Order: sequence, then structure tokens, then C-alpha cells
Amino acid sequence: MTREELKQLLTERFPDNAVDDAGQFLQIQVPASQWGSFALFLRDTAELQFDFLFCLTCVDWLKHLTMVYHLRSTDYRHELVVKCQLDREQPVIATAAHTWRTAEFHEREVYELFGVQFEGHPDLRRLILPDEWEGWPLRKDYEDPVNMIKL
Repeated sequence: MTREELKQLLTERFPDNAVDDAGQFLQIQVPASQWGSFALFLRDTAELQFDFLFCLTCVDWLKHLTMVYHLRSTDYRHELVVKCQLDREQPVIATAAHTWRTAEFHEREVYELFGVQFEGHPDLRRLILPDEWEGWPLRKDYEDPVNMIKL
């Protein structure tokens, strides 16, 4: 499936979701409430087969957070970036760990750095910081107590 065909399929199937093809990757905006079912659609639809989550991160825009998922079909060689906007005060989204195992570790990292709660995650806990770390999560407004970092 070409990039243009992928864009057309997504636009027809999800007309309310913004699809952008201006950058390196085709991108689609998906409401966080729809992420779980959308992820399964991407993985399980025969002509898509997005079977590899190769990057998962979060962006802190100070007013909201954005989850960013980079997906690839190893059979068809097409790629897609999915973005979901989250409420910064209560960032919650369905886990992708049951859909793509690679998400399990990455979601723990995002949890530690941004405080995103991944509903249904099999082992959501911090990777490095102790549970009693003051100032968690380490978002853009985090202030280093010894002023080593100024964001």
C-alpha cells in the first residue's frame, strides 16, 4: 500500500481524525479515548498489518501532553505516526502493551518522565526514580533543586 493509499484509507475510515502527510511520516490525530480500539484496527486489519511499534514517546506542551506512536508494517513496509492529545493534569490513555509488546518498557519510561497513566498496563512502575522522588513527574516545569537544569 502506498502512502497515498494509506492516507485515503484512513481518511475514509476515520473522517473526523486529521491526517497529515507533510512530513517524513504520515500522521493521524486520534482522540485518546479511541486509542485502544484504533491500535487494534491498525494491527489487525489485513491490508495494514502494523505489527511493529518502533517508537513511543510523549511531548509536554505545557498546556497539554501528546502521546506519539511510530508504527511500521514489516510485511508492507509502510509507516504511520499516531498522536493522541492528553489532559496535562490527568493524563490517561489505554496501554498499547497488549497490542505491541515493545510498548511495555516505553510506557514505563513515559510514566516515569511525564506521569502518564497507561490503563491496563501489566507492570506500570518507575524504571529508575525511587517512589518517594519529590517533584515527579519530570515535565518541563520540573525544577531541579540544585539548579543544574533550567528548562
